[in-house]
Amino acid sequence: METEKKTEAAIEAILFAMGDSVELDKIAAAVELSREETRKVIAGMMEKYQQEDRGVRIIELEDSYQMCTKSELYEYLIRIAKQPKKPVLTEVVMETLSIIAYKQPVTKLELEKIRGVKCDHAVNKLVEYGLVQEVGRLDAPGRPLLFGTTEEFLRHFGVQSLDELPSLNPVQIEDFKAEAEEEIQMKLEV
Repeated sequence: METEKKTEAAIEAILFAMGDSVELDKIAAAVELSREETRKVIAGMMEKYQQEDRGVRIIELEDSYQMCTKSELYEYLIRIAKQPKKPVLTEVVMETLSIIAYKQPVTKLELEKIRGVKCDHAVNKLVEYGLVQEVGRLDAPGRPLLFGTTEEFLRHFGVQSLDELPSLNPVQIEDFKAEAEEEIQMKLEV
């Protein structure tokens, strides 16, 4: 009995992890049973899932099996899929956002000078998340876009205006400048 439960658990894990249909031969080889024994175990699992009115079921597709959601529960999946996803701000994106918040309006070129690397991806992500927007164009050759923060940025960080952002410590700013200059010198010497 314990071996049967372990086999069922192994089959369930395989079908869950694979997502797509898995051939009976592959399942049988993985659980070290014959095709017929494996088919019996899966048939038993299918029956249990149905009797227990579970949210998932196992279906058979041309000598393969797949775990999937019961179709009568799709409305719940649709509800969860419609919920907005909370953006994840990586270190690079946060750094770019910080520069925009304190230096706005700012061009990508200015951002790249400060960061020392391309910022296209980070700026695009911030625009996608609604934290940054185009606020105009610089009156210079090529008329580059200027970027600034949005109301969503203020909401997201719990401030009513940019004046409420923490002030930068002048000593830290000088330290950052010195570090950046050292880094540039090291790169130039190489």
